[in-house]
Amino acid sequence: MYDVVALGELLVDFTCVSSDGDGYPTLAAHPGGAPANYLAALSKLGAKTALMGKVGDDTFGHLLRKTLEKCGICTDGLEMDGSVFTTLAFVTLDGRGEREFAFARKPGADTCLRQEELMLHLIDEAKVFHFGSLSLTDEPVRTATQKAVSYAKEQGKLLSFDPNLRRPLWRGLDEARQQMLWGLSQADVVKISDDEADFLLGLDAEEGAKQIVERFGAKLVFVTCGAEGCVYCNANTYGKAAAPDNIRAVDTTGAGDIFGGSAMWQLLEIKKAPQELTAQELEQVARFACTAASLSTTRYGGIGAAPSYEEIVAALA
Repeated sequence: MYDVVALGELLVDFTCVSSDGDGYPTLAAHPGGAPANYLAALSKLGAKTALMGKVGDDTFGHLLRKTLEKCGICTDGLEMDGSVFTTLAFVTLDGRGEREFAFARKPGADTCLRQEELMLHLIDEAKVFHFGSLSLTDEPVRTATQKAVSYAKEQGKLLSFDPNLRRPLWRGLDEARQQMLWGLSQADVVKISDDEADFLLGLDAEEGAKQIVERFGAKLVFVTCGAEGCVYCNANTYGKAAAPDNIRAVDTTGAGDIFGGSAMWQLLEIKKAPQELTAQELEQVARFACTAASLSTTRYGGIGAAPSYEEIVAALA
């Protein structure tokens, strides 16, 4: 039995660590991809997880597969395709660790996952199915994602969605908005950033969280606000949680994913339906997730930045 099965991109983030006199960067390679980062946070906390996706049958694809296995993430649903390259992302950072992305993905292996390649039995064995918006940018992975979401709903699984907005990957922002709104309409638990709430709904974090519950039927919503913490909302309660104020961020890549995975781990530990959580329980979940995300920004990369339970508890104390 798996706690969480996710579908989506597994890739290599190349992060600029310095540049020469002509401005050409020196890059450090880190394993990443939003769903993989999300599962890494869960696995680091002791959850049983699996990823469904596709990488190239190349050097980076094999490295990424080994990385997941080392993290304890099941790779039975990870396809390796010799006809396409593993997707690559190039990340530049400002002085606060905030990032900007460029992608080698025309196509990347993650966009080439076909519905007939899905190992749906992994969903049968899971409590939660998680997906993001980058697997909705292109075919055939869009259809594969829709198939997996539909199957998970039919099987009565809890659905988790993260509408990651990466503008360069969409043919147009209207298409991005349409697909991301579809994802919101499918999800029980939503993790969204304040920038994404503004993009999709034209609302701030507080009003965006409430509307996703009321209009889209989500059972629980977290809106992350960077260093300001997060807003949380379900049918019972609404509130805010602060992030630690003594963290020096060097790389925010994957912080939202680490937040999402850590929050889901807490939900699984509490063992209550998301819509039934009390104000006290949701504050606990949100503070834990904010702390995990903040700690992850003190390290480079996504998958490798997930903190341990002991680190999170020490920081909370």
